[in-house]
Amino acid sequence: MTYLEYLNTYLKLELIEEIEEDAKINKVPIISKDSLSFLFMLIDLKTPKRVLEIGTAIGYCAINLASFDDDLIVDSIERDEELFSKAKLNVSEANLEKRINLYLADALTIDNSELKTYDLIFIDGAKAQYEKFFNKFKSLLNEGGIIVSDNLLFHNLLFEENVSKNVKGLTSKLKKYNLFLKENEEFKTYFFQIGDGIGVSVKK
Repeated sequence: MTYLEYLNTYLKLELIEEIEEDAKINKVPIISKDSLSFLFMLIDLKTPKRVLEIGTAIGYCAINLASFDDDLIVDSIERDEELFSKAKLNVSEANLEKRINLYLADALTIDNSELKTYDLIFIDGAKAQYEKFFNKFKSLLNEGGIIVSDNLLFHNLLFEENVSKNVKGLTSKLKKYNLFLKENEEFKTYFFQIGDGIGVSVKK
């Protein structure tokens, strides 16, 4: 735990600690502590009523957000069946089935009409598809809503040369996405060196 993580307040729930341990053992990527604190801050500031998460994994972020704000509803999309099953079990154990709605689907092919409209959209799915996610779901954003993109630095590998061909392909697409956010004429994006890099896009 870093000094700033020590200073921040996190939800001290046994289930959340168990999910963290499960993620560590099974090498499932979950949101970093400082990125989670950043989302908590945005929820305090923006008081969203409904959040869309792209990339549920095992439900860690969704459970944290719904536990942080008792009025918040989270809709979350996951395409991996095994991860989805774990997320469903974790959500059930957290007694949050009424406020966390899980969708087993590919976010790129899910019918937007199956979803609602949102005050905050959190993109944390397949990194190579970020721009497509952004363009697909921006129409579901409510007035004054924001889109948050995580992992924009991709473990600080964006400008590393000594990486595999697959990693180089991903980092190339992330650099393209970051530029897309910077130059987007519909949204103003603020970039933060928090966690693995976060962008907050506000509609102009």
